[in-house]
Amino acid sequence: MMAPQRVTVLGATGSIGLSTLDVIARHPERYQVFALSGYSRLIELEALCHRHRPAYAVVPDADAARSLQARLRAAGLDTAVLVGEEGLCSIAAAPEVDCVMAAIVGAAGLRPTLAAVEAGKKVLLANKEALVMSGALFMQAVRRSGALLLPIDSEHNAIFQCLPGDYARGLEMVGVRRILLTASGGPFRETSLADLEHVTPEQACAHPNWSMGRKISVDSASMMNKGLEMIEACWLFDARPEQIEVVIHRQSVIHSLVDYVDGSVLAQLGNPDMRTPIAHALAWPQRIDSGVAPLDLFSLARLDFERPDEQRFPCLRLAREAASVGGGAPAALNAANEVAVAAFLQGRIGFTDIARMIESVLNAQPVQAVEALDAVFEVDRRARALASEWLASY
Repeated sequence: MMAPQRVTVLGATGSIGLSTLDVIARHPERYQVFALSGYSRLIELEALCHRHRPAYAVVPDADAARSLQARLRAAGLDTAVLVGEEGLCSIAAAPEVDCVMAAIVGAAGLRPTLAAVEAGKKVLLANKEALVMSGALFMQAVRRSGALLLPIDSEHNAIFQCLPGDYARGLEMVGVRRILLTASGGPFRETSLADLEHVTPEQACAHPNWSMGRKISVDSASMMNKGLEMIEACWLFDARPEQIEVVIHRQSVIHSLVDYVDGSVLAQLGNPDMRTPIAHALAWPQRIDSGVAPLDLFSLARLDFERPDEQRFPCLRLAREAASVGGGAPAALNAANEVAVAAFLQGRIGFTDIARMIESVLNAQPVQAVEALDAVFEVDRRARALASEWLASY
């Protein structure tokens, strides 16, 4: 019998991290938790250490590390507590690790995810910003190291399942006409443009189909999440922006589709539960039980589709424009969006101001190539500074 795969979960206290640990716990003979990281939910991280007994845990700062280490030792646990980005990169690239779940939200996840790739790990990619910010550099590192990169976003995982195994030869070469990227449309798909001006953070975070963190929920409500996913899909599947079409599908049962030149359209269906793509990637190319209930087609009864309205969702247009421009534009888009969403959640700007801030930053940011990671972070820093200036004059 083979030894269990040792798994590092970056972002263990978030929704993806918790779903990953749920799937792992269902298969103790196949998987063993090696390391966990958490950012602000340190009480939850401590509870996870008690439950899964990892060799390492990572927290943001030295004070939190000392406090958690003392409590774990007092409880008789051998878990060693590491600190900050250096600690994250260490648990991502450790020689003992077989598989890394990259589920840290935002730009903060880029360096540790890249560390896992450069170490040649099996990387389950839930951090879309890694590819949005540094797609060319990231994919070069995947090819150079021989890392196995498997997408976790339900849409990208669905596309992966619907593509032929040799899709890396080129989409045209394997007969793919286009990728259909589905979107729920979020909570505001029927809200009037006038009413969008008065949307509250609580309303934006009330997603009709998925349970997600607050930042991702706002991105879903603005459809920036779908824009970032479109950019990510371009890198994952070597597709041009015009080969990817966004389709609003309110039931969130079809997770994405691939349209072939012979008229065939392959779709991946399932209940909206992230444990499905997580289990698929953990066990690939095999299949394991995820704990997700079977899809009941009889109760579903209907499937609806519509085109997204880019007047209602200008973030989708901005993402497509950034993808077409290339260079540092996607990194600037992501940075401005992170600042804008944080300001909206703090009540400092309105919901429709998110797109206004992002567009202002993109217009002020010069187009530049990003040929090294330092250049990516310089674009990120400059875009955040421009966003902060816009906020100060709001």
